[in-house]
Amino acid sequence: MNLSKLITGCKKGDRKCQKQLYESFGPKFLSVCRRYMKTSEDAEDALIQGFYKILSKIDQYSGEGNFEGWMRRIMVNECLMSLRKKNNFKLQVEITNIEIENPVTVEDDLAYEELLLVLEKLPTGYRTVFNLYVIEGYKHREIADILNISINTSKSQFLLAKRRLAEIIKKKHKAYVS
Repeated sequence: MNLSKLITGCKKGDRKCQKQLYESFGPKFLSVCRRYMKTSEDAEDALIQGFYKILSKIDQYSGEGNFEGWMRRIMVNECLMSLRKKNNFKLQVEITNIEIENPVTVEDDLAYEELLLVLEKLPTGYRTVFNLYVIEGYKHREIADILNISINTSKSQFLLAKRRLAEIIKKKHKAYVS
């Protein structure tokens, strides 16, 4: 079934279409949720909540723009809402003179599953800002607005995330060499 028929079926409340939509996009969006959430269980909860919102608000999708992008935005927002309930993103950290010796290109050094495992080791604030900036492509001003934090906090969380990722990757590399 093509995507437009699937969307039409979901708008009509057709359970088979809803199931097919979930089966088609569930794995992809679970990996999106896993990048934001600390545990697999929290990621699965966010996925379920996200799909509930997608199916209950599918009438709001006008047909313009990318449907997968529309759903992805709902998933990311669901993860962020869940994180906001559990975490305080207002932590202010002033940093000066941070130097990162070698910029880390995570995509080059790690497979996707390894990336998820490394991201799970980051504190929630670092992981959230890193995901929004690097993977979702938001600017620090947008991240600050989304998380209700200052732009400097967004930038510092990102720099600290990069530093922590570099440390984790170096430790992992040393373990392989030894």
